[in-house]
Amino acid sequence: MVESAYEVITAEAGSAGPGGAGTEGERAEFGDSAAAGPGGAVRRRQARESAARTYARALPVVPVRARGLTIEDADGRRYLDCSSGAGSLALGHNHPVVLEAIRRVLDSGAPLQVTGLTTPVEDAFVAELLRTLPPGLAGHARVRFCGPGGTEPVATAVALVRAATGRARVVTPTDAQYAADLATCWPEAGEAPAGVLVEAVRGECGPRPVPGTWLRGLRRITERRSVPLVVDETETGVGRTGAFWAVEPSGVTPDVLVLSKAIGGSLPLAAVVHRADLDDGRAAGAAAFRGNQLALAAGTATLAHVRAHRLAEHAARVGARILARLRGLAGEFACVGAVRGCGLAIAMELTAPDCGPGAGTAEELAAAVQRECLRRGLIVDLTGPAGNVLRLLPPLIVTEEQTSAVLDRLADAVQAAERSRADHGPPPGAHTVR
Repeated sequence: MVESAYEVITAEAGSAGPGGAGTEGERAEFGDSAAAGPGGAVRRRQARESAARTYARALPVVPVRARGLTIEDADGRRYLDCSSGAGSLALGHNHPVVLEAIRRVLDSGAPLQVTGLTTPVEDAFVAELLRTLPPGLAGHARVRFCGPGGTEPVATAVALVRAATGRARVVTPTDAQYAADLATCWPEAGEAPAGVLVEAVRGECGPRPVPGTWLRGLRRITERRSVPLVVDETETGVGRTGAFWAVEPSGVTPDVLVLSKAIGGSLPLAAVVHRADLDDGRAAGAAAFRGNQLALAAGTATLAHVRAHRLAEHAARVGARILARLRGLAGEFACVGAVRGCGLAIAMELTAPDCGPGAGTAEELAAAVQRECLRRGLIVDLTGPAGNVLRLLPPLIVTEEQTSAVLDRLADAVQAAERSRADHGPPPGAHTVR
């Protein structure tokens, strides 16, 4: 059930406040750390973990329960989570089909981790994955599992095309090249590279769809020069952008797809899918965690559910509604800049128009909007080099009612942050949550 759009979640749950002891039932169910509320856990994290900007240092939420779009912290506060594990939760938290798939593996007595051996769980995953691929690739595709670390899938794809072509150089477009004439970016003269690595929807600084004409032009160039085209779908795959794979609307058939995040159904999993003729076995790799059976089972359930329930189409419809509302905010508030995205991968830039001395930077304003969202029970992500891009990545199962709640809370948060900024400037010590 979705809370009222303007409900501000401030009530404490139970008899213990932040850092308190909690009830016996809470201690039994969640342990002393969780029962003590978010305050103690946040303080321990600050003392024990890295201060790198990739760590959320100012988001005082310690989740103990989650389902779908909603998470609940140790104090009983409920939040609508529009970060979705940085896009890895296509079906949201603890979706029933994912939990059932995991339980079946646990109850079967099957090994949980197998490297280099084929299992029924892996076989089922590969079969379902092949059903979802672009038709031009599915008929002659091979699947290569790799470690789920952030750089491993791309490194595996790079090793693959280098081994297949005997060349070393792999080209990745710069920001300027994504926006430029292809003829100036990819000259026909000179040695051909081993591969060209692109995204169909760029994830850095918030989603930026790449024009289909640009991708089709690049495909023609790579085909003429016999250069494998590698499309990275780490951020965009499994319906996130309104198509099952972000490259599909362009009509381009890649030679290699890099897959991670959502394909594991909330658990770490990564794979590289490629044309069969690129596979000579020389770049096999030796990733220790590529055989995680729970991730394979969760991934199979997720892929099948997204496909059967046409959730990519749902993401396209809901995403269009969100984009329209955010563009309305851009017309209403001077601090809202560019709005972009597709499907349920959406970004809104916060700017800092001159409101006088002490008004603060765009990053400080974005951090203020994020804090105001949190006060209203909404979790959003900030990204971009300046930390001023608010990103919305709700799960594909988000309902129309939940979408209304998200949009109303976000609009209210923007209004509150802008009003506070215009009146008083940023609060002391304001910084971005990552």
